Amino acid sequence: MLVKYPLLIREFHLDTFGHVNNATYLSMYEEARWQLITDRGYSLQDIHQKKQGPIILEVNVKYMKELKLREEITITTELVHYKGKIGQLKQQMLKADGTVASEGLFTIALFDTQERKIIAPTPEWKKAVGAE
Repeated sequence: MLVKYPLLIREFHLDTFGHVNNATYLSMYEEARWQLITDRGYSLQDIHQKKQGPIILEVNVKYMKELKLREEITITTELVHYKGKIGQLKQQMLKADGTVASEGLFTIALFDTQERKIIAPTPEWKKAVGAE
């Protein structure tokens, strides 16, 4: 399942070089992931109520093309796999012409905030990330 999230590059995304700062890419990827799970029925309210939420265990990001002010991009997110307690999401930032500006591979898990440990994915979490 490939999910698309449109985003406009705004002034606060830029660094002194006039393009998106490397750390900001992570924030934009996170924004798209939050939208993904919220749209699929796993909101911040659910996380607080269930005391279970997403964590990132590892990140690998490639920067291929710079993103500049007022560019319209699309962030795509797709589940690569979910084996046992650990999954991987692939995300890309695509320019309007389809060129890949950035690609990230995110190792994810579900975290029990009371027990302070990674847990097996619940059916609700599997649905949220497209692993059902």
